[in-house]
Amino acid sequence: MGNKQVYESPLASRYASDFMLRLFSQQERIRIWRRLWVELARAEHELGLPVSLEQVKELEAHTDDIDFSVAEAREKEVRHDVMAHVYAYGQVAPGAAGIIHLGATSCYVTDNADLIIYREGLQYLVGELKGVLQNLADFAERYRALPTLGYTHYQPAQLVTVGKRATLWMQDFASDLEEIKHVIGTMKFLGCRGTTGTEASFMELFGGDTGKIDEMNRLISEAFSFESCFDVCGQTYPRKEDSRIINALSSIAQSAYRMANDIRLLQHDRQVEEPFEEHQIGSSAMAYKRNPMRSERICSLSRYLMADAANAPMTASVQWLERTLDDSANRRISMPEAFLCADAVLRLCRNVTNGLHVNEKIIDRTVREYLPFIATENLMMEGVKRGGNRQELHEIVRQCSMEATARMKEGEPCDLLSRLAEHPEFGMTRKEMESVLSPDRYTGRCAEQVSRYVQKIRKLLTDVPKDQAEINL
Repeated sequence: MGNKQVYESPLASRYASDFMLRLFSQQERIRIWRRLWVELARAEHELGLPVSLEQVKELEAHTDDIDFSVAEAREKEVRHDVMAHVYAYGQVAPGAAGIIHLGATSCYVTDNADLIIYREGLQYLVGELKGVLQNLADFAERYRALPTLGYTHYQPAQLVTVGKRATLWMQDFASDLEEIKHVIGTMKFLGCRGTTGTEASFMELFGGDTGKIDEMNRLISEAFSFESCFDVCGQTYPRKEDSRIINALSSIAQSAYRMANDIRLLQHDRQVEEPFEEHQIGSSAMAYKRNPMRSERICSLSRYLMADAANAPMTASVQWLERTLDDSANRRISMPEAFLCADAVLRLCRNVTNGLHVNEKIIDRTVREYLPFIATENLMMEGVKRGGNRQELHEIVRQCSMEATARMKEGEPCDLLSRLAEHPEFGMTRKEMESVLSPDRYTGRCAEQVSRYVQKIRKLLTDVPKDQAEINL
């Protein structure tokens, strides 16, 4: 059947990057299997087993010429994917066919390859996270002092700045960056440990020389830049490692969802808008619409990723004794899709944060509308200075605020200051009250906080990769 006649994952066809698609491809996976077989043979040769240097070189010369049709035909016959690829490898490297996979079990290639792929995927996501942080740092710095209405409970509160709000998003992503780096820095290798993790096959091969077994594992780990192996294991590496990895990916989704949801709310209020292309269509029926579709997509994919993250702990918790195979089918789907989804989310985040548009006049109008309410605390303090009673003034503010709010709900402009000025207890005219209505007086240390935090974050932003080609909307 043609490509349009069979199901394909939208993560692959629409959302994920070319890099991540190649990383989780069968071509790359089997190429890593072959590299693992090469390094096993190389270590066995160096430690005195009957594996010749010529055989190692022959294997090394054929890591990339993978004939999947041969492997697929063999798998139909033997019903074992690893042995099918051992056979296919032996077909192109016949002089080394007899020593491929010597002493190993299937998880030597499957599990170690997974760890290699996951680490490379995490390293790639570090770059994407840095790209998001760089965009947000630029945005926050640009708008570090622009007053905007703050919200608690999504109700008008005190003023903040547009840049300060962006630092809240930055801090979430910065914690994700720290977590991903920690996971990468503490990942361990499975090594070649045998069918139940006892290394019994290598005790036989090396005549009980445990030092050579340890050196073999050290050599293989070093070849793939892993500093150490798990201290103990069954047939597989501990599946809790998958939980650590996927939880870090879920954290990215949580940060992205929070930011994108904020942008959706702000776009509803026309204060901040995500990028919108010149010929982009917002609705098939309502041609005037500018929907925040990219932010909505970030939320949609993030929700999927957070749900997908439940797979790994459930799998880790039900591993029987030294190994069970009910992890395999789940991991084939849940782990790659978690990486592809995290990749897609961050690509969208980079795109959105690179083109956020701030409608400064609308923001200023909103600030001015609510500023009289925000200024009431300062007005009370000034009224006390002029001889008023704080508690009495508070009650006047409360009553006048309720009346002014009720009037605004009828579509009328705010008249709070006029109402307050009618009360002699304040000892202030309306003009005197208006003198405290400068938005800059109510943003506290926002601008300073932004500058300090952006300076801190920029120290983390070395080696930021260039943004990729335009995303598929």
